[in-house]
Amino acid sequence: MTTTDSTPTRQTPPQDSGSMLGLAPLTGQELADYIAASPINPAGLPTAYSHGGRLTPDGTAVDPIIVEIVEGTLASVEMEVETAIARTSRSPMIRDAHDFRAGIHDRQLRKLTGRSYSALVHPVVRDFPIEEMREGDVFFHNDVYASEGGIGHLPDMCVTVPVFADGEVVCFVQAFGHHDDIGGACPGSMPSGATSVFEEGLMIPPIKLWDAGVPNRAALRIMTRNSRMPDSLAADLDAECSGCLMGARRLAELFTRYGVETVEGALDTILDNTTDIYRREILAKIPDGQYVWEDYAEHDGVAEPQLHTQRITLTKTSTGGPGPGDGGPRLIIDFTGTAAQAAGPINHCGDYVGGNFLKKWLAPILRNLADGPERMAELDVNEGIVPLIEMRFPEKGTLLTPIFPGPTNARTFVILRLLGVLAGVVAKAVDGQMPADQETIRYTGVYGKDTDGNDYLMREVLGGGSGGRYYADGEDTIHVVPDSRNLPTEFTESRFPFRVERLGLAVDSGGAGRYRGGLGYEKHIRMLREGHFMSIADRSILACWGVRGGKAGRPFQVTIDPGGPNEREIDALADAEPIAAGEVVRIRTTGGGGWGDPLDRPAEEVLRDVSWGKVSIEGARADYGIVVTGSGDELAVDSAASDAERERLRSARDGDEPFFDRGPGYARLAGDGTRAAQVDWL
Repeated sequence: MTTTDSTPTRQTPPQDSGSMLGLAPLTGQELADYIAASPINPAGLPTAYSHGGRLTPDGTAVDPIIVEIVEGTLASVEMEVETAIARTSRSPMIRDAHDFRAGIHDRQLRKLTGRSYSALVHPVVRDFPIEEMREGDVFFHNDVYASEGGIGHLPDMCVTVPVFADGEVVCFVQAFGHHDDIGGACPGSMPSGATSVFEEGLMIPPIKLWDAGVPNRAALRIMTRNSRMPDSLAADLDAECSGCLMGARRLAELFTRYGVETVEGALDTILDNTTDIYRREILAKIPDGQYVWEDYAEHDGVAEPQLHTQRITLTKTSTGGPGPGDGGPRLIIDFTGTAAQAAGPINHCGDYVGGNFLKKWLAPILRNLADGPERMAELDVNEGIVPLIEMRFPEKGTLLTPIFPGPTNARTFVILRLLGVLAGVVAKAVDGQMPADQETIRYTGVYGKDTDGNDYLMREVLGGGSGGRYYADGEDTIHVVPDSRNLPTEFTESRFPFRVERLGLAVDSGGAGRYRGGLGYEKHIRMLREGHFMSIADRSILACWGVRGGKAGRPFQVTIDPGGPNEREIDALADAEPIAAGEVVRIRTTGGGGWGDPLDRPAEEVLRDVSWGKVSIEGARADYGIVVTGSGDELAVDSAASDAERERLRSARDGDEPFFDRGPGYARLAGDGTRAAQVDWL
């Protein structure tokens, strides 16, 4: 592990993308030295602007009723902005799939709302001082390397509007969305084989898109000129600018009604409350100590499939966090051991502003430690969680610390995997009381010429199954992007030259367990005209892992012309796979991992799954040891045969099962035939 000059070093073997090495837990003085060490790569690039501080003196008292009103208004304004964008945008990705987010931030750039994640205001304030902003200004950017970690790939274009009260900036309303096409090497601006960000589309550092209410027509013209879908892009940008300007007016009314000092006191209280709740209810559930786990992306679009490691060393202490005296608990999330920067586009710029974006991106995983799912649903993630977490990054040149101009368009392979890595490392600390794995975003689509000879592009974000939990099965076909959804069949068939012949659950895709993993989608598209299929997806070799005896789910799969003369399975990373008129594209998305021993699942629950079409009769026997007889409404469990089958399956085990089950794909990529990594055992 690399450390600063004054910190004792602890040597470990060099890491590579196929690493299965574990770190022995630190103890005694070693652990104390590690906790006291400075971050390995403190904040990425230094920042010259004020951010993250309080708005009012510590201890400022605000009427709790006012706090509730302010908190409710923030949530209402954020939802109103998103509703306005959804109703006035044009592209399927934003209007129908809802792949965009809004956020509200204070003048210290702290995220105030917790309904969903959002980008950062930091790059705007870095380049445009707050004191020089004017009412009606709209700022814009999508440059990944100039976004301070808030933008992950170029299609995510971000609009930021300052909110004024008494002539001063008091807040910011922001929205960013995944736009259909902003140039680059292929339609959709996500070339799977990109080796440079220059191949991925138009890069725009923070600029002033509207100046005191006057749009910059030249900048808009440049952006639309670089898009294959200029009308959609123009309409979406109009929707985002207008939505944020409307939100700014709504927030200004709040400050006018109660006064700046009162509202800012309420904002501090809202964030303080979040800090206190996570300190008492969440971090207190994690035993003090250090825990290590890792997971992998399977390919980068350029090199052959391999294990691209993402590792977290989690250190929990009861002191050192925010609070009086010795402070309360805190977490150190150390990414040392993460693989080298990939040649292809799976890199993510995370090491900016102390990992501020990643803290808020990963923190929702910690809500699984709440006292039940009802309490979990009540917990927001806003800037209040930031003081509780310290992040330590490896030196530049890794998957999380890429060097410009490394490509990033498929960075979801890394940041979504990190959600699972954090869940896994916490699971090791709390005896598995965390969900099994899920992989719930992949981009699929078709493009070509429609019946009028015009170019079209259909992109879709299809979800997958979530992991089984210690108290319930996983959910089917969920989407990690909040409020996002698959495209309605009626819409796509009326606009694009294909038919959706099936949209349902992928049978047997959920990982077996005492609590089964959720199922993925199965979607069949029949092409009416020749075209091309594209896919940006992971988990086609590796599967969503099961935990504490649960089994991995089924991986992602795309088959063209299934059962036909030209049947072929295509790679999960594809930019332009030809499809003939009349051929069917079958897409099966991932199932979530299972939780707990599948042989402990009650027979009646397995029978119910079979009757619902979620588990096949063959799967019931192979995965759960339950022998189901009959058909249709006459299904039944053969109890004697099931008892014998379960006994046979138990006796076949070798007694050395890992805590995590990764499925058969891991052995293929590990190269030495091992079924699990060293870190997969407790």
